[in-house]
Amino acid sequence: MPGRPSTNATSATNSSGDLLTQRALNRALLARQMLLRRVSLPAATAIERLAGMQAQVPNAPYIGLWSRLDGFQPDELARLLTNRQAVRATMMRTTLHLVTARDFLALRLLMQPVLERGFSGNFGRNLVGVDIAALLAAGRALLEEKPRTTVELGKLLSERWPDRDAASLAHAVRYLVPLIQMPPRGIWGATARATWTLAEIWLGRPLNSAPSLDALVLRYLAAFGPATVMDIQAWCWLTRLREVVERLRPQLRTFRDEQDNELFDLPTAPRPDPETPAPPRFLPEFDNILLSHADRTRVIADSHRKFINENRLSIGSVLVDGFAAGTWKIERQRAAATLLIQPFAPLAAQDRAALTEEGARLLTFAAGGAGARDIRFAPAGS
Repeated sequence: MPGRPSTNATSATNSSGDLLTQRALNRALLARQMLLRRVSLPAATAIERLAGMQAQVPNAPYIGLWSRLDGFQPDELARLLTNRQAVRATMMRTTLHLVTARDFLALRLLMQPVLERGFSGNFGRNLVGVDIAALLAAGRALLEEKPRTTVELGKLLSERWPDRDAASLAHAVRYLVPLIQMPPRGIWGATARATWTLAEIWLGRPLNSAPSLDALVLRYLAAFGPATVMDIQAWCWLTRLREVVERLRPQLRTFRDEQDNELFDLPTAPRPDPETPAPPRFLPEFDNILLSHADRTRVIADSHRKFINENRLSIGSVLVDGFAAGTWKIERQRAAATLLIQPFAPLAAQDRAALTEEGARLLTFAAGGAGARDIRFAPAGS
């Protein structure tokens, strides 16, 4: 298959600094992401094992969990959200993530520097001279009254700061105050505007005031390792994590990749044989497996990243032999649903057959109510 990494180097043995090939890193990542085989776990446990799931697209975490969990049904995640055991909130990389309530309380304050940097861009430049503390206090007061959309919040804040951009006023609160995006937004099959409330009101508990960076790094390695320091920083956008990793070094195992970069990992984390079979998988839009390393070639070739970007909200990704090999989307017309698969390069016959079989299961899950269901392959690279 074009773009498939070579396997001419060996994977890790027992000594520090052993070489891990690109393919060995791929299989380690797939094992931790529950993509080598579906596993039997509660959805909440899986979300924590994944260290959160990107959730800009409301239904994306449902597809992500279906691809990983045996027997997963949408109602399980919907219940977690409505029962306030899981939340959708702005977290890593200033993007909306699905995390458990426990992880939100434990990790949200660690993300504050990232969110402050994110706000300081266009939104912050629009608010030079504004008393930010007063703005945040006003925003909190408005959200204590009742949950509000970003537009509603901006409009109300503009009454006090009429000469300022309303969206920037609202986003100051969104970035700098711990907020939860409330259901029914994010509930499978529901349509609702993004409405925000204060985290302490929604969860009824305060955030952890002394969160652990060490614990955050270990959580990342468990979900995405082995990894470089730059990989960890690419996942969360925190900086200066080298000192954290050095502090943890005595309890970590080290490897080298094929570019001689030092990789860190948990000693007992899974690192399967590079030749372990990897079944085809359909991943949702912006699945974190594609976004959580500085060097993403362990799962997607650099030349293919242009096909999966933040301007294509309706596009999911297809894994073949563990590597991104195309995109997918479901097109609906009246009572019919068509799964359109767009390969990056021509697929072998057995790969097309395996994708067709897995795609049929995807359609049953995501479009089971459609009277007619079909699977089509677009020309490669078109």
